[in-house]
Amino acid sequence: MAGLDDLFAQIPIQDIANQLGADSGEVDSTIRTLVPVLVSGLSHNAQDPGQADNIASTANTFARESFLDELAALAGRDPLAFRLDHIEEPRLRAVLAEAASKFDWEDRARAREAGKGVGLACGADKGGFVACCVAVTVDPDDGAIAVDEACQAYECGKVLNPENLRTQVEGAIVMGLGPALREAIAFEDGMVTNGSFRDYRVPRFADLPTKLDVHLLDRPDLPSAGAGETPIIAIAPAIANAVFAATGVRARAMPIRLPEARREAGGGAGRGG
Repeated sequence: MAGLDDLFAQIPIQDIANQLGADSGEVDSTIRTLVPVLVSGLSHNAQDPGQADNIASTANTFARESFLDELAALAGRDPLAFRLDHIEEPRLRAVLAEAASKFDWEDRARAREAGKGVGLACGADKGGFVACCVAVTVDPDDGAIAVDEACQAYECGKVLNPENLRTQVEGAIVMGLGPALREAIAFEDGMVTNGSFRDYRVPRFADLPTKLDVHLLDRPDLPSAGAGETPIIAIAPAIANAVFAATGVRARAMPIRLPEARREAGGGAGRGG
């Protein structure tokens, strides 16, 4: 495992400070404060009672995994290799390696095609461990994001009902597409303006990836933890990181919007119109 000192040495503090117009000392201090928190978040025991009922896990994972991708880019490292260098939790490493292998990450991450990109993210919550790889296409005219493929690995201890677990994970991925790409409550003059399923865009069939690939890691030596929420947390940051690979633009909020995109939250066409 590379130590934090090795990680800090790879981060171009002065370049970041120049981009932000900030003092390099302040940037260095901020990064040295944040990075240990982010790395410890990757390595924590997901069965720790302090993490067992974290209703903000989706947002926290989006922030952590997006920022880790930025650190990997700044260090000139592959996002998968960068994470594996700093993740200590063996169960999280296992799902990340499985998802990357089934997705063929190494070859696909090296490929370059205009408007297309791949991204990955991982996380742990409520006793479950998840990693997701996605491929996206970004429309150059309106910034619309299409998720072409999602490959997710999930482990939650002993698998009691494989088919039910698989469909639970598939449903979580589809549900996660909503806040990742469209779901947002709109307000005007203090009133909600998209308070119906017609105006509030949840995922539809046209939004689904062409390929949805789920891999379950069975751990009969461990108690079952279930899959009620954890499988949802990795899809959004994986999409954001894939969008960066496709466009060079970072998304730091959900739903993911590119600066040039003209579609409004809650509206617009999905895949196929």
